[in-house]
Amino acid sequence: MLAKTLMLQGTASSVGKSLLVTGLCRLYARRGVRVVPFKAQNMSNNAGVTPDGGEIGRAQFSQAEACGVAPHVDMNPILLKPEADSRSQVVVLGRPWATLAADSYERRKAELWEVVTGALDRLRRRADLVILEGAGSPVELNLKRGDIVNMAVARYAQSPVLLVGDIDKGGIFAQLLGTLWLLEPEERSLVRGLIVNKFRGDLTLFADGVRMLEARGGVPVLGVVPWLPDHGIAEEDAVALERGERQPEGDGGVEIAVIASPRIANFDDFDPLRMEPGVRVRYVRSVRELGRPRAVILPGTKHTLADLAWLRETGLAAAVTALAASVAVVGICGGYQMLGQSIHDPYGVEGGGQADGLKLLPTHVTFQRRKETWQVQARPCGRLPWLDSSVKLTGYEIHMGRGDTPSPLFELHRPNGEVAHDGAATSDGRVWGTHLHGLFHNDAFRWAWLRSLGWQPSAEGTSAMARQMAAYDRLADALEAALDIRRLDEIIGL
Repeated sequence: MLAKTLMLQGTASSVGKSLLVTGLCRLYARRGVRVVPFKAQNMSNNAGVTPDGGEIGRAQFSQAEACGVAPHVDMNPILLKPEADSRSQVVVLGRPWATLAADSYERRKAELWEVVTGALDRLRRRADLVILEGAGSPVELNLKRGDIVNMAVARYAQSPVLLVGDIDKGGIFAQLLGTLWLLEPEERSLVRGLIVNKFRGDLTLFADGVRMLEARGGVPVLGVVPWLPDHGIAEEDAVALERGERQPEGDGGVEIAVIASPRIANFDDFDPLRMEPGVRVRYVRSVRELGRPRAVILPGTKHTLADLAWLRETGLAAAVTALAASVAVVGICGGYQMLGQSIHDPYGVEGGGQADGLKLLPTHVTFQRRKETWQVQARPCGRLPWLDSSVKLTGYEIHMGRGDTPSPLFELHRPNGEVAHDGAATSDGRVWGTHLHGLFHNDAFRWAWLRSLGWQPSAEGTSAMARQMAAYDRLADALEAALDIRRLDEIIGL
């Protein structure tokens, strides 16, 4: 028997679909329902690695975590990782499939329809409920013919659809009613409810708005969800950075500057730092914004060579190099590659060529044809004076660059039995880097590094995982309070 389904589609990108799906996943999982997420196609450089080494969107990874199940490539069978404004690496069922320009992908997208339906069918055979997520808007009329993520999926699964609008953007009536009116009759019949998302202020002031939407749309409004600041859940993509939504409030404490490069990836690596009391994380794009923090982090990137060139063009490369004489500097994945001596791309992974690094670490990077995607166990090699070398660490790799260094930081144990060595540091441990994502989610590592920066916590720390689980529960609680759950159950057929 196939699982029941519920699909959330939006009036546009960034209306909050991913967060709502995460909350609904948690809500139904807490009730004992075997629930899993699904998004046919995601476009994001924020990614996670499944236990079997597949790569999926970070949002679906988090949604699986909220469900209490292991993430699987079937939950996000197609992941587009932008390398430039009109070119992306296409990841299919967790593995690189091709690197295509936008027009080439549109021509080849039909080849992937059976991948989408196969993944969804497999999920439906091993769950009670699959919560599907669309992408962008279902009524981008010039793109509908090639749709493999919105109404095409809803029609295939005959899934009830909830349409989500973002009232904080303004024009909520045009968003929701305009989308409804542009749908084909068969598609509109699948829309069973509306959700008004990101409402600020007194909810009673929108009571008339709810009645108007229902009267003109002919579809019930299942709820008005309030604006949820600092929700503590990983962002789906870099839009939040572009809008300045991740900037901290207040002053004081240990200040950490993360370089927000144009192709930044996996910046949820730093969420555990943001959540610590007495720590202030800023995302910066210029020398003026950089200032003089306690530490600078160069994060992951989908295009190391291009973002390294951008660092030099903006003057940030020189500024970071100067700060490294007295300030902690850290590189994660692509950021680690930039801190090294040189970067070589003999196979054209990033278009070919080579470049000097910032020369703060003794690493030489060469891009390989094979992409390393692994969940790993890591053992410190004793190169960081501030870290207990007996601590056990976990993390994940997503990289195509091999870093050759004389004194690695970590011994990595991969699920297939391979042992790799990675990372480098200065002798005093102030400047260091690694390909390993997720390091700061390790409590002992995070706290040790912060203490090396002068951090003095006022109370015993809370584990990153405990904070994450609490965030999922807060989100589920908020949706239980805002939505008509009884009617939602009826729509799903539970």
